[in-house]
Amino acid sequence: MQTLKRIIAGILIFIAILGIGSFIFAAQYAKTRPVQYASLIHKYADERGLDPNLVVAIIKVESDFDPNAVSPMDARGLMQILPETAQWIAEELEEDYVEDDLFDPEKNISYGTYYLKYLIDHFKNQDIAIAAYNGGMGNVGTWLDDETITHEGEGLEDIPIDETREYVVKVNTNMEMYQRLYDGKLPETDTESPSLDAIARHYKYLFEWFFIVH
Repeated sequence: MQTLKRIIAGILIFIAILGIGSFIFAAQYAKTRPVQYASLIHKYADERGLDPNLVVAIIKVESDFDPNAVSPMDARGLMQILPETAQWIAEELEEDYVEDDLFDPEKNISYGTYYLKYLIDHFKNQDIAIAAYNGGMGNVGTWLDDETITHEGEGLEDIPIDETREYVVKVNTNMEMYQRLYDGKLPETDTESPSLDAIARHYKYLFEWFFIVH
C-alpha cells in the first residue's frame, strides 16, 4: 500500500511539474508575440480589406517589428519590400517614390498591404499569395504552370524553394498564434506582450494539442 501511495504521489508531482513547466513555456512563447504599430496595421488592413492578423504575422516573420531591417536581397523595413517593388506600388498609388520612405513604418505598411492585397486578388488564394510575397510572382506562376502547386493551394508542401515553403508555414503559424492569443481580435493599440488571459488560452491550446489531439 505504501508503495502504491508513493507511486501515485510521484505521478502527481510529475504532472504538477509538467503543468508548471508547460505554462512557463507557453508564457515565454506568447511573450515573443507582442503587437507593435497596431494602429497602422489596422488602418491599412481595413483599407485594403485584409485580416490584421495576417499583416502582423507577415511583419513578425519578415522583420520582427524592426523598421530599419534590410535583407541580403535589399528588401527593406517592416514588411521587407524591395525598392523596385516599392517604386511600382508608388506609381500604382500615384505617389512620389522616395526610397528612404521604406524605413518609415506607415509608408512601409501602406506599401506592403497594397502589394499583399494585389497578390491575393491576382492568385485568388491566400496561401499562394503568401508564397508569392516571399518567392516572387514569377516563380509562383511557374509552379502553377508546372502543377507543382494548384490554384486551390494544394501542393504547397512541394514548393521547390525551401525558404518559401517554410515561409508559408511560418506566416500561417504566426497568424494562428495571434488569433489565439488575442481571441481573434488584434489589439488596436500596441502591447508589450499578451495578457495573462491570452497566455492561459495559449496554454490550454498546447495542453489540448499535446494530450488530446496527439
